[in-house]
Amino acid sequence: MSFSKYKNEIEENGFAVIPEVFTKAEINTIASYIDEADTNNDTFRKSAGLFAIRQFLREVPKTQQKIFNSRFQNIVETLFGEGYFSIKSIYFDKPEKSNWFVALHQDLSISVDKKVELDGFSSWTIKQKQFAVQPPLPILENIYTIRIHLDDTDENNGALKVIPKSHSKGIYRPETIDWETEKVTTCNVNAGGVMIMKPLLLHSSERTTNNKKRRVIHIELANKQLPPEIEWAEKLSLKN
Repeated sequence: MSFSKYKNEIEENGFAVIPEVFTKAEINTIASYIDEADTNNDTFRKSAGLFAIRQFLREVPKTQQKIFNSRFQNIVETLFGEGYFSIKSIYFDKPEKSNWFVALHQDLSISVDKKVELDGFSSWTIKQKQFAVQPPLPILENIYTIRIHLDDTDENNGALKVIPKSHSKGIYRPETIDWETEKVTTCNVNAGGVMIMKPLLLHSSERTTNNKKRRVIHIELANKQLPPEIEWAEKLSLKN
């Protein structure tokens, strides 16, 4: 499969959907590893409307070999370039009857190993004993997100809705959107497919209305080093 045709889509619109990256057998194996995981750790969040695993690749390490296969690595090198590594991973399970939704936003924070006062780094928070911070814009612009879908996903069970080209406008506050010029696109993805997006792309997710699950593995990648005072908290090589 050639992935190069998606490069322009990502650069121009901020996202692309690539079908059939993972086989049904691979998806089933990854799902089985998730089902086996110990959910008692702080990085696991489980409720009637949401099941999430932060630091997913470390919490469920058996998935790494299945996810970082040759097709995945080919996508990264073809579309992003050389030297990319994983910097954050989250598993989201939106159950069949979930009324959970996410309002329109950009992903503006990165996970780092410690809190240090640095020029251009702001809005520090901590979740599950891990520090998050908003870095300077060039760092955010270097990041790509790959969302692996374990279920067929459309507008009825939480497919992302995005504003094309919004990734190229820097920090873009939803309250400043000019709806005379902007439009929303729904990113339908079948099981085994991936959605690639730039974190600065404005995106949202609606409530589930069709009683179908939506399980997604969200992986962020970068190839730039941070200032020497801090390090990526979840840095992982893609090479098995």
